[in-house]
Amino acid sequence: MQTEKVIDHIVHWLKTYASAANMNGFIVGVSGGVDSAVVSTLCARTGLRTLCVEMPIHQAPDQVTRAHNHIQDLKKKFANVTDIEVDLTNTFETFKKAVPQVEASPNLDLSLANTRARLRMSTLYYFAGLHKYLVAGTGNKVEDFGVGFYTKYGDGGVDLSPIADLMKSEVYEVARALGVSENIIDAPPTDGLFGDSRSDEDQIGATYDELEWAMREAEKGKKLENFSGREKEVFRIYKMRHGANKHKMEPIPVCEIPLHLK
Repeated sequence: MQTEKVIDHIVHWLKTYASAANMNGFIVGVSGGVDSAVVSTLCARTGLRTLCVEMPIHQAPDQVTRAHNHIQDLKKKFANVTDIEVDLTNTFETFKKAVPQVEASPNLDLSLANTRARLRMSTLYYFAGLHKYLVAGTGNKVEDFGVGFYTKYGDGGVDLSPIADLMKSEVYEVARALGVSENIIDAPPTDGLFGDSRSDEDQIGATYDELEWAMREAEKGKKLENFSGREKEVFRIYKMRHGANKHKMEPIPVCEIPLHLK
């Protein structure tokens, strides 16, 4: 990959889109992970106003520290970068008390995790509306179009996606070229939505390198029976998640009413 040229291309694309949309800049939720670090840096490079938002909800201290340090580094390099922290922990706890209590449901933890992501999305759009900013998504290609590893109308609720055509490995290449902190690059990828130390790999059952391989093989038309051992298991995981999360990647289905019924 021609990393520097890719960076210039994305920065130009961001700037052109914002200008055409008559918007003042960008807003990015910064989590302490490599994807949000890359996107916030790319937005900052446009020279347009870039607001970095920290939104902890019972967040692990190391995630908070990485996010805070990244933002401070950006502010030293770019005069157009500002930041704000909105601690949504109490908001999240208030929501939990407001809805009917569920004693035992296999879906409870996931539902609450998705609620965290949607609270953050609403917060980003609050500030975006105030300042005429675009919400910049932080999803990469494997997450957004491979396994659908994001929350619908949560971190998937954005105005534009600067790195959604980059594989995770390519995001790391861009991160190093942009000078993103090694602490962020070396940190195990995590969505941080469950209030514990589980990583993306723990949840998915495969690494991003493995998922990239599976995504490429699927695009070649390969089938499960073409593989054995670990490759077969990874391919099965990929196909299962891709199928189950297809609804996130496609337009909302519309029930079209036949003309003779109108």
